[in-house]
Amino acid sequence: MARSERGRALTIFAVLFALVAISNLLKPFHLEGADTGFVFFGQRLSGTANAIVGPLFGLYLLVYAFGIWRMKYFALPMGHAYAVYVILNIILFTMRSEQPPGTGHQIFAVVYAAIAIGVSLSAAVMLTQRKKELG
Repeated sequence: MARSERGRALTIFAVLFALVAISNLLKPFHLEGADTGFVFFGQRLSGTANAIVGPLFGLYLLVYAFGIWRMKYFALPMGHAYAVYVILNIILFTMRSEQPPGTGHQIFAVVYAAIAIGVSLSAAVMLTQRKKELG
């Protein structure tokens, strides 16, 4: 297998996933406020569940970011799984959570969903396109 440079886009994705990983690792500390909790399949977690699941997803994303950074094959299925999870998580959160009134929140939700789905799906697609280059 020929090993190649990851390129600018995959480098950016690796850095972004590492930053999200750090955010998830810090979820149990409620640095973003008392209501901060990891959202797992549409349900905002708290307490022990938040303290376990948030950091586990943080570790998952650190491994994924490392895989992208090093152009490792294991990043490919991880990317596909994460993209599916992000899409399901956003759909389920929208269905299960009461949304505050107002267009500001609706605009934020649409922009957030577009970025989250766009980044996770784009990374998975790019890794798939470069499948033969992954070591």
